Amino acid sequence: MRVVIATDSLKGTATAVDVAGAVRDGWLTERPDDDLVLVPMADGGEGTLDAFAVAYPDAERVPVRVTGPDGQPVGTHWLRLPDGRAVVELAATSGLPLLGGVLRPETATSRGFGEAIAAALDAGATGLVLGIGGSASTDGGRPVLEALGLDAGDADGADGADGADGAASAAAGGLRPLPPAGVVVLTDVVSPLLGPTGAAAVFGPQKGLPADRIGAVDARLAEWAARFPAVDPTTPGAGAAGGVGFGLLAWGATLVPGARAVADLLGLPGLLGGADVVVTGEGRFDEQSAAGKVPSVVLALRDAHAPAATALLVAGEVDAPLDAFLAAASLVVLATQTTGEPDDALRDPLRFATVAGQRLARLVG
Repeated sequence: MRVVIATDSLKGTATAVDVAGAVRDGWLTERPDDDLVLVPMADGGEGTLDAFAVAYPDAERVPVRVTGPDGQPVGTHWLRLPDGRAVVELAATSGLPLLGGVLRPETATSRGFGEAIAAALDAGATGLVLGIGGSASTDGGRPVLEALGLDAGDADGADGADGADGAASAAAGGLRPLPPAGVVVLTDVVSPLLGPTGAAAVFGPQKGLPADRIGAVDARLAEWAARFPAVDPTTPGAGAAGGVGFGLLAWGATLVPGARAVADLLGLPGLLGGADVVVTGEGRFDEQSAAGKVPSVVLALRDAHAPAATALLVAGEVDAPLDAFLAAASLVVLATQTTGEPDDALRDPLRFATVAGQRLARLVG
């Protein structure tokens, strides 16, 4: 059988490249003669830079040192593509795992992401591809724009403050121009900046924001948004990465669905041709998974290019009704049930993925 493995990373525990490889290794223990095609996926979050590195073997990783989400220095890198563009991943500069388990819901900053973007531009990047999933902050992207030259203001007595506490304390002006080839932003969510489906309400609690503080943070984001009357805060994706999506829109960037863009880059539609089995998955399968994340994109492409292929899901945690997924897939196996050990995905993610691959191969065989 021809088996296409197009999985996302297990966020914070294993990369997409390693997960796809582990699923393959487990599969081959049961079905060693199958033709396995690995397409490690990403949606703008963790692993996006690695996905581009797979697609462009001649790309160069450029080291950079930036301000981490807790204000401490972080060593990371951006990717220089052969055509002169740069890929910068927010998860690698300002991501939640960089906090070391100590959540900072109102002070975590996205400043390092802006510093990495500035470094890429200073190094001559002709265009930017920015992945903005996995952020630790809810600051509206103000520190990102400040790192790109925005003049800081003191309208709220919080000049220089980062995080949600300082989200409204900037005045427009001084932003450096976009690079000649423009700025494309890969996002994995469609949330607006404000309101009950916005950055603070939906993603704030995941970053440790208490329920009784959501309103105050949302109000600060609204003040920040008011400084850019030409930018619509209801734009899908404006609420991504704690509002970094909005900040980048204010700079003039274009937001696009991340998983589909990465799939096209990697040539996944063509690779699905003739597939008998398609394996997809991510660390946490929840209600957001249907809104443009890797599993939903892979399934949609499978429907278009390999409708007869059996679809399999690998997920470390499942917290969503599966009716829609079941309707689209010939077969779904939850990995926590596959291994019989629900903690495997966090405790030993690659062993988990290997066992999942083995059990899935056994089921289809």
